[in-house]
Amino acid sequence: MENDLSEEEVQKGLKAVIKDGLTSQAMITLTGGVFLVAFALKLGASNKVIGLLAGIPPLMQLIQLPSIYLVEKYRKRRTICIYASLLSRVFWLLIAFIPFIVSPEIGLIILIISLLLHTALAAISNTSWNSWMHDLIPHEQLGTFFSKRMSLTTSVGVVLYLIAGYFIDFWKGVFPEYELYAYSLLFSLGFIFGIMGVYFISTIPEPRMYINRKIDLLMPFKDRNFKNLMVFLASWNFAVNLAAPFFTVYMIKRLNLGISLIISLTVLSQIVNVLFFGIWGKLSDKFSNKSVLSVSGPLFMTCIFMWTFTTLPEKYVLTFPLLVVIHILMGISMAGVTLASRNISIKLAPKGQSTSYLAVSSIVNSIAAGIAPIIGGHFADFFAGYEFSMLIRWKSPNGEVIFHTLDFQQWDFFFFFAFLIGLYSIYRLSMVKEAGDVGEKVIIHELIYEMRNLSSVGGLRRMIQFPFLMMECLKRKR
Repeated sequence: MENDLSEEEVQKGLKAVIKDGLTSQAMITLTGGVFLVAFALKLGASNKVIGLLAGIPPLMQLIQLPSIYLVEKYRKRRTICIYASLLSRVFWLLIAFIPFIVSPEIGLIILIISLLLHTALAAISNTSWNSWMHDLIPHEQLGTFFSKRMSLTTSVGVVLYLIAGYFIDFWKGVFPEYELYAYSLLFSLGFIFGIMGVYFISTIPEPRMYINRKIDLLMPFKDRNFKNLMVFLASWNFAVNLAAPFFTVYMIKRLNLGISLIISLTVLSQIVNVLFFGIWGKLSDKFSNKSVLSVSGPLFMTCIFMWTFTTLPEKYVLTFPLLVVIHILMGISMAGVTLASRNISIKLAPKGQSTSYLAVSSIVNSIAAGIAPIIGGHFADFFAGYEFSMLIRWKSPNGEVIFHTLDFQQWDFFFFFAFLIGLYSIYRLSMVKEAGDVGEKVIIHELIYEMRNLSSVGGLRRMIQFPFLMMECLKRKR
């Protein structure tokens, strides 16, 4: 069955999808990431609680399993998505009132329960949304459309991140004893943006669902190619979520960086994201999503490994420059990974089975992504008592000089383990088949070519091209 909507209705729907993306991104920016972690730390959260908070959202995606039957039974994806989204976003208002109504200890419990219910309802919304978008968006436009949507939403996130970050520091300077109230204001504003997003969702037309005579949740596992994709995505999500949730904690506790400085680094990464979404989108449409992942994936894993060198064994003169380089390269790589990993699942899910395929894939990924930070949170304190270092010692009659070449402490172990698991996931990616797939060499050449128009400043262009030129040199040596 072809899309029963007219071209005008489809285009109107795509515009509404972008509007929802902008408002929903505003909500996510103001309620998650650095702000949620900092809020939890102010309430007295331990490493275990931080790991739990990071693990709850992906683990709650398991709710998609019964949601499949809900969507297939009532076949009203827009209605389900609207009500589930509305109910889930109300919990941010409850979280915003925590500093006004309860003690920090009770507030931490309310935060955990509210986040759990919020993400559970959001999972129901996501199940209907994924199936809905699978039928609405023309597959030949997936890369271009989502790169445009992500570029716009990330731009909004950059602006709000900067404003909110400096607002937190300003508020802390003026009202130091009421610092938690600043986060309440951010969460309340995020709730307002979330409700605006629900309105835009209600304006998106819904194509008629494909008739699926039988819901077979085992079908994706019988599909060898899709099973290989799920193994890759699961191992990838485990690797990323073993390390990424603790980047903020690491910068706050280990590097003693202020919120505004952390926000600035995050914004730098997001700006690079915006610049590269369009480039990766063109390449994914021209070649394949797998080809994009084969280049952006290893680059991101390299970034995770580079975190272990930000202390040797403490902060040193190259710590901040290295953080800047890491965030630039993470911005480049995550743009490709985020875009391609999302689109490849949509593209490889067969017509008529999209709801079950995408939901099962999401469930498998969510289990991996949810378990990883919980493991990290529980073992963070354990590894605090361990250290692995490599030294170069030069001894002469005039004295002795010691150079630290490697030093692993606490979170560094997770960064290294994540790097190793990430390399395994890239190996699993090689087993996935997708039409248009080409080698890494072609993608690197095309990427460098696209970046020639990225900036008229030669120095900036060379700086951005550097990691890919290095990758190309390594390919030639092999």
